Amino acid sequence: MNHEKINDLKKWMASENIDLTYISDPGHIAYFSGYKSDPHERVLALFISLNHDPFLFTPALEVEDAEKSSWSYPVHGYLDSENPWEKIAQLIKNNETPTKIATEKEALTVARFDILTHYFPTSDFTVSVTPVIEKLQLLKTSDEVAKLMEAGNWADVALEIGFKAIKEGAKEQEILAEIEYQLKRQGIRSMSFDTLVLAGKNAASPHGNPGNTAVTKQDLVLFDLGVVYNGYCSDVTRTVAYKVPTDFQKEIYAIVLEAQLKAMDAVKPGVTAGELDEVARGVISSYGYEDYFNHRLGHGIGTTVHEYPSLVTGNDLIIEEGMCFSIEPGIYIPEKVGVRIEDCLHVTKTGCEAFTKTPKELIILN
Repeated sequence: MNHEKINDLKKWMASENIDLTYISDPGHIAYFSGYKSDPHERVLALFISLNHDPFLFTPALEVEDAEKSSWSYPVHGYLDSENPWEKIAQLIKNNETPTKIATEKEALTVARFDILTHYFPTSDFTVSVTPVIEKLQLLKTSDEVAKLMEAGNWADVALEIGFKAIKEGAKEQEILAEIEYQLKRQGIRSMSFDTLVLAGKNAASPHGNPGNTAVTKQDLVLFDLGVVYNGYCSDVTRTVAYKVPTDFQKEIYAIVLEAQLKAMDAVKPGVTAGELDEVARGVISSYGYEDYFNHRLGHGIGTTVHEYPSLVTGNDLIIEEGMCFSIEPGIYIPEKVGVRIEDCLHVTKTGCEAFTKTPKELIILN
């Protein structure tokens, strides 16, 4: 449970005359409460009141787990046969009739917003709390950085497993399955996103779908993966060669590596998020491949794998010590080659430190 950030949120609520904040995004609920869950179609919610104790609202089957988490305030639940919104409304109205309720507009469905306005017809819902939460998450504490470092260590373990699983004829899904099987044997419960293992031409799709494509000689194989450890995520990408790569593959890899290293070297307090994107993009453009780097340079990371900020040209957010984000340039030439190299990092007083340590020079597997 993050008491400090809850207090920071309440200070903002006081300044904006917000009586109640409704947090609906599971990742943000975990950030404040310490309880992480995927509710699927059920209702999972955190309500933070300016003048009363906050409470966590979960499906009945999760109440016991939530109470065993680091959350130290009340947990209320509901059965599938009950109307959760009716219970929520009653719990709130037992203490107050909020005049202003802040919601996560970026996470709240229209259907659920309509239900809220039905039960609180006189309340003002115009304020979104999402930008506030993004800023609260932006600067990580030393404890958060330590957890992200642990998650990064496990991502390195996952890459090592994946590299060892590569052999001629091994299919993408088989390699992926070996990674996740071995991690679960070692105590990792979940990945931070769907693992990518993309061989040969498939790697030219930045968010491709691993399938039955088998690794063959002179394939580049792209791994993009991460784990959830102690509530925090990792995210890393490495592209390796099976057998001796072609000169063209080596050329593309060298360009991406140069872009990634120069962008990492440029990270320090005082530069902007947009400037970092421009550093990597400038390298790739200088070789004539600018049309094949078709995504932002990076994204924030923490209790969820994609957080604020977005490292993209034009973003004038000033980088500060304690920010954590990815640096992941790539070149993707359809039907030919795909290369991406990614590390997530935390910003230090003078530069940055990556959470993942797997070497970035082209690894050739035989």
